[in-house]
Amino acid sequence: MTGIRLTAPAPGWAIDADVVVVGSGVAGLTTALRCAAAGLATVVVTKARLDDGSTRWAQGGIAAALGEGDTPEQHLDDTLVAGAGLCDETAVRTLVTEGPDAVRRLIGTGAHFDTTDTGAIALTREGGHHRRRIAHAGGDATGAEISRALVGAVRSAALRTIENALVLDLLTDAEGRTEGVTLHVMGEGQHDGVGAVHAPAVVLATGGMGQVFSATTNPPVSTGDGVALALRAGAEVSDLEFVQFHPTVLFLGADSEGQQPLVSEAVRGEGAHLVDASGTRFMLGQHELAELAPRDIVAKAITRQMHLQGTEHMYLDARHFGAAMWEQRFPTILAACRAHGIDPVTQPVPVAPAAHYASGGVRTDLRGRTTVPGLYACGEVACTGVHGANRLASNSLLEGLVFAERIAADIVAGPRADPGTASGRAPVVNPAGTHTVPLLTAESRTAIQRIMTRGAGVIRSAGSLATAAEELEALQRAAAAADEDGPKDAVPGVEAWEATNLLLVSRVLVAAAREREETRGCHWREDRPDRDDAAWRRHLVVRIAPDRQPFVSSTDSAAFPPVRPRDPADPTDTALSAGLRNHPADAPEEP
Repeated sequence: MTGIRLTAPAPGWAIDADVVVVGSGVAGLTTALRCAAAGLATVVVTKARLDDGSTRWAQGGIAAALGEGDTPEQHLDDTLVAGAGLCDETAVRTLVTEGPDAVRRLIGTGAHFDTTDTGAIALTREGGHHRRRIAHAGGDATGAEISRALVGAVRSAALRTIENALVLDLLTDAEGRTEGVTLHVMGEGQHDGVGAVHAPAVVLATGGMGQVFSATTNPPVSTGDGVALALRAGAEVSDLEFVQFHPTVLFLGADSEGQQPLVSEAVRGEGAHLVDASGTRFMLGQHELAELAPRDIVAKAITRQMHLQGTEHMYLDARHFGAAMWEQRFPTILAACRAHGIDPVTQPVPVAPAAHYASGGVRTDLRGRTTVPGLYACGEVACTGVHGANRLASNSLLEGLVFAERIAADIVAGPRADPGTASGRAPVVNPAGTHTVPLLTAESRTAIQRIMTRGAGVIRSAGSLATAAEELEALQRAAAAADEDGPKDAVPGVEAWEATNLLLVSRVLVAAAREREETRGCHWREDRPDRDDAAWRRHLVVRIAPDRQPFVSSTDSAAFPPVRPRDPADPTDTALSAGLRNHPADAPEEP
């Protein structure tokens, strides 16, 4: 345990449960439904409304070997190629093997996917896939349909939910085992203000951290809260340097900030072309799949063309689709484009890369367990090893689905207290040695986003990352100084907590990106343009030391070593999981 917590009032209320699931996307709601079906008292905590997370924004679909002639082995091969040598093959095999049946169970829950004239699931292609294996719904509204079905199932099952609640920190017992979470409920409801959910199992399904950057496809709630909580709790995170920038995001202007409209990869899967202002297709000859190359390759190609031609965007040309296809297959994208004055039926669509997906996150084993006993992670907040250095298109919803079922099975199979009660161990709100993190002001959020966009965006270098690290540390020092001098400029509240979480995950991301001195997947170092398997075909694992500084270590290979939970009975146990070592740059030279 780090002994680090957010500055917050003591909980003024508490409820008991067997399991608390934080997040209401495909990962969180699937976990909650499976746990509740097994008789566990389950509470779902979500930051906004139940259907307000990242899942409902997913357009393209969910990948699984469902089509005739397709196999899990082919899906595995495409995933490994996209992951640029850093996928954990055992994790990928688990994903692609269990994926098809998991999708069928999702359909059984009530999700309706688009079908062909014969009634079979309609499948499309996306980048990196050699077969049509992307199931979609509502043309380009897959996430919204999955969210609708799961939220409906949660309502029908009468699961206890706490909406508009920002999770703060992990609660533990005197021996360091998970015993619930503290949270802050915003607005009206049964509970308000800071409270606690006491439970011996906590599942983080909080989504991504896209709001680290100025322009992102992520909703405003994606501020890295789950990763930050896990770091403060002493968990290991991995692969955080691999942030996927979606190649085709609707370009709204160089100064545009916040959530940007996504133009799904499925548009290219149906035959749209990437072109420059003169209409030249620049992906031809760059990859065998041209516009359907893996996302990191397409994003780099677009960025390279922008730099070469001195422009701020490229174009996606799908005028040859015709109005009927746009209206039937991509109604959501068509409406978004037209809302911004662009008609893709008659005009090429201006696009540029924007932050989209965190391939890394809280490190877990194949049952979703982290290095903190009783703490699980699932979905974008987790790092299972499935995505490697670059997520294969539409594997994200599948990962959330498959590993949610595995987490629920592990919790159900574990030791049980009496139904509807917590473990009986008393949570310790402020253990000895606990110290709070100085809070940032709400205005710091914009400063963090601009620092990260300049220094750790699509293109990085030693210089840009060093500058970003220095500027982030300056924000940390300023917050600490304000905390000591008082009166505090930043008072406890949602905006201050979110900004403080963003700063922590940004510092860890930059620390990992500075260590990885190569270009691999969606980590592009212009000063180290080559992939270096001999030195870097390994994962970087980061945890936070009690002094709040990131501590970086590495694995010995592309495979993750077993997750070794800390020994709760030994407060001095700060060793890394077995198979990890200090990064070579930090190790003494051998004689």
